[in-house]
Amino acid sequence: MKGSPRQHLFDRFAPIVIGLIVLPAIGMLGYRWIEGWSFLDALYMTVITLSSVGYSEVHSLSTGGRIFTMGLIVSGGILAAYALTQLAHLLFSGEWRRHWEQKKRLRMMAELSNHVIVCGYGRVGRNVVEELKSEGLPFVVIDLSSEKVACLQETGALAIMGDAAHEGKLREAGIERARGLVAAAKSDAENVFIVLTARSLRANLSIVARADVEESEPKLLRAGANRVILPYHIAGRRLVTMLIRPDVADFLDEVSHASGMELVLEQIQVAVGSSLAGQTLGDAQTRHQIDVTVLACKTADGLWNCHPRGATVVEPDTQLIALGTPEHLQKLARLARR
Repeated sequence: MKGSPRQHLFDRFAPIVIGLIVLPAIGMLGYRWIEGWSFLDALYMTVITLSSVGYSEVHSLSTGGRIFTMGLIVSGGILAAYALTQLAHLLFSGEWRRHWEQKKRLRMMAELSNHVIVCGYGRVGRNVVEELKSEGLPFVVIDLSSEKVACLQETGALAIMGDAAHEGKLREAGIERARGLVAAAKSDAENVFIVLTARSLRANLSIVARADVEESEPKLLRAGANRVILPYHIAGRRLVTMLIRPDVADFLDEVSHASGMELVLEQIQVAVGSSLAGQTLGDAQTRHQIDVTVLACKTADGLWNCHPRGATVVEPDTQLIALGTPEHLQKLARLARR
């Protein structure tokens, strides 16, 4: 198992630090024992010998003292050469840069909040990441492949290598501060374990999971997923829709993804203390000059009103599905929050 970058640095430079402590101590004790010098004289001779400053000897050296001095000089040179070698390796190998990049990623991870955790960076996970980028939402990817993680990190994205079903990896990804999690691993069994672990760590986390077969959908829901997506079913439905109603499909795709059109489809939650609560849709639009079309309303009980009219009363905790320009939708969202 590979150690941390800090451990690698410690292992590399610990011998140098030890040498800088041990060699002066040996030199001082050696001069005192061989030559019988005082503590200050022995220390002074040791310092000028190891530093090679070339000052004259404190006292005349005996034969044993000269042999000891030569050994001290050689040992100091070996230590200096080793230190320069390790320093050069650290600078030119990129280890120092990787160490600071790792610290930067950990700091960014600790500061991250209201983000999405993407578990698995396969075909589905890759598209999830692209959609999150287009929406401007922060995210963290967890994947078992070191190559995929390295590729993501090179682009500046936050990514963690490991098993997303492990609590430690989810905590490292900031699950306590996340807004949601996407379980997009390569198998349904892996997604079940990921959802179970995530739900045990956060009871109120929004979790969306992918499933390849219908039999996995109830298992994922029982494990704690809020929504389960079957990509092949969605692809089949979309293919048929584009075949028989191509313009409708294109319009819905454009407005639901906010891809440069003037109109955007958005969902807006009406808070309990919102100024919109208790007003009719018609009054709210007239009073606040909001030019949006509310296509549907979902009450706090989960009931849908797919034909809201101007006389429909906006209740607290209602979810509004609205179509309009980004500016008017942002204005409606602000009113819904306060």
